[in-house]
Amino acid sequence: MVQIGDIQLGDFPLLLAPMEDVSDPPFRALCKEKGADLMYTEFIAAEGLIRDATKSVQKLDIYDYEHPIGIQIYGEKIASMREAASIAEASQPALIDINYGCPVKKIACCGAGAGILLNLPKMQAMAAEIVKRVSLPVTVKTRLGWDESTIKIVEVAQRLQDVGVQALTIHGRTRKQMYKGEANWELIAAVKNHPDIHIPIFGNGDINSPQKALEYKNKYGVDGIMIGRASIGYPWIFQEIKHFIKTGAILAPPNLQERIYVIKKHLQHALQWKGERTGLLEMRNYYTRYFKGLEGIKVFRARLVTAPTSEAVDEILEEISCTLAN
Repeated sequence: MVQIGDIQLGDFPLLLAPMEDVSDPPFRALCKEKGADLMYTEFIAAEGLIRDATKSVQKLDIYDYEHPIGIQIYGEKIASMREAASIAEASQPALIDINYGCPVKKIACCGAGAGILLNLPKMQAMAAEIVKRVSLPVTVKTRLGWDESTIKIVEVAQRLQDVGVQALTIHGRTRKQMYKGEANWELIAAVKNHPDIHIPIFGNGDINSPQKALEYKNKYGVDGIMIGRASIGYPWIFQEIKHFIKTGAILAPPNLQERIYVIKKHLQHALQWKGERTGLLEMRNYYTRYFKGLEGIKVFRARLVTAPTSEAVDEILEEISCTLAN
């Protein structure tokens, strides 16, 4: 049984990665329904929380059905991160997660996200202050290093464990790699199998099928897997992985009607959470992914992403259902 503090996550939990402009409440609701064991909010800027910025504060929205869920924060200043952790704790998540892995230039090059991997003493000090500040479990998501010459991931894990971090998720790339090349799970395994590491270690990077999930589970021995890009427009991946690990059988992919049903559900959540205009705009990023691989869908894509109202989207979806089901 994998456990973080008092949070029990089962024998091999599947985690939904914190993804900017993706892992919001509407999307998380679907991933939870399809089997995600632990989810995280989009990453939230510490400075935004302190200034009470609308966009940052809205990301604190979590709902009872999402638990257990972690709120992820990022920032450069230790004092700001400490204060932001307190603000996040007031929203009553299951845990606080620190982002030490974001590779985006405007974040990493300012010393936040993956940028802090160039200053391990500061990284450790920041985590220690957050652990002391909140009563919830504190976890971290990070990368292997800034580049090939700065990979010290075992030391990173030891430093974080020493100050009370209770779980670590490792994306198997450096900051320099961004999302290119193949994730190096050998280095993730080196952390998991190190005799001094006792906290749960979750692997992240390139898991895009049930077969790969089981292969990496067996080969690298991690406590669980975090899934990011493969879940976008395809929340079914969580239940597919669980079913394959349990039975060795591949679930049939969702049919057209199931995809349409989930799109409608996602849209309804988005409209309720963000309002008609913003909800419609943000859903435009998902239609292509939800219908990926289906023959005949191309002619409907432009109409879906330009539909002016939710009623118009519903009409197009009904047309898709009638046209492509035959």
